[in-house]
Amino acid sequence: MKATFKLWLLALIGLTVWSALEMSVAHAHGEKALEPFIRMRTIQWYDVQWSTQKFNVDDEVSVSGKFHVAEDWPISVPKPEASFLNISTPGPVLIRTERYLNGKPWVNSVALQPGGDYEFKVVLKGRLPGRYHIHPFFNLKDAGQVMGPGAWLEIGGQADDFSNTIKTISGEAIDMESFGLSNGIFWHLFWGFLAAAWLIWWVRRPLFISRYRMLEAGLEHELVTKNDKLIAKLILVGVPVLVLVLNEITANRYPDAIPLQAGLDQILPLPAQVNAGTVNVDTLKAEYNVAQRSMVLQVKVDNRSQSPVRIGEFSTSNVHFLNSALSLSGVMTGDNDITSQGLSIDDDKPIAPGEQRIVTLVAHDAAWESEKLDGLIRDADSRIGGLLFLYDELLGQRYISSISAAVIPKFS
Repeated sequence: MKATFKLWLLALIGLTVWSALEMSVAHAHGEKALEPFIRMRTIQWYDVQWSTQKFNVDDEVSVSGKFHVAEDWPISVPKPEASFLNISTPGPVLIRTERYLNGKPWVNSVALQPGGDYEFKVVLKGRLPGRYHIHPFFNLKDAGQVMGPGAWLEIGGQADDFSNTIKTISGEAIDMESFGLSNGIFWHLFWGFLAAAWLIWWVRRPLFISRYRMLEAGLEHELVTKNDKLIAKLILVGVPVLVLVLNEITANRYPDAIPLQAGLDQILPLPAQVNAGTVNVDTLKAEYNVAQRSMVLQVKVDNRSQSPVRIGEFSTSNVHFLNSALSLSGVMTGDNDITSQGLSIDDDKPIAPGEQRIVTLVAHDAAWESEKLDGLIRDADSRIGGLLFLYDELLGQRYISSISAAVIPKFS
């Protein structure tokens, strides 16, 4: 018995010491948490880039890019009638100073249109030194966060170098890092003390069994004393009066305060950038080979441009499959994106102007499993979505098509 107790004691001590050790930092921000069909067929990001990935505290950095709102929006996901673009960070390591959508500054949520194309830019400021994994993401109402491509940012300098001073409407310069801090702490303590005092007033006397016996004896009128009623009346009247008086004092002290905004911006999409009609792509079939971890897509390409085009890239949920036979020096995939050379094409000859051709693409890479995209075949909505990039090597043009199809699993 003693030996067993000692073993349990040693195990407990070991567990305590192990939990106290410095653990490895978690770098993921939930980008793999949503079902694959949501990540593939809602917000389709591309051309996302950072102005720099090494900067100092108090310096500005911007992330910009484009995204397409998929036409084949999942029926089980609410339409993007209220969406909010934000930056996913491991704590307050950056502050957001500006945000633009299609060149327009905006601060509220926005209604996105399925099939629409948008361009965004977010300006940030370094706050805490370190090396951090950062994502832009869209928070879709009632659906969750759809992450954009991630990148590693290195912020140098000292934390004391950071300043967040702004000028109010009245011209007063204030430090947003400390403004109102003492006032906020005071009122938290005040209301906490009041609530605790009210609770202690009632629990200081015997509870449960004693009160139950009094109820059984018909002495319920003695459970609430005159002092209880007096204090309850004072609180019932005093708290609302105090709140109203303090609200009036605050309104008089800050007459030009702007309330928190609760509107919904309506920003129209750009002229069609994806599915613009010059080069059309129709997905005929999609098969996922489980054993080989490859997606086989059969597409029909209709080249209505004036020059031959070739397929150069297939992108889905921030995973990029590149055609190694095509020079794609201008492709921007982001540091954290899985860029694969695993796109093979059965007929990679240029598609001539006016030609229609059925092409079979094979996107083969372990990323289907590591990024948890192979779970698509187990979803109730087993449809793939993504962007297919075609290039005109003569004129340097790029054509983008948003494709989708039901996925048939293949286990051999």
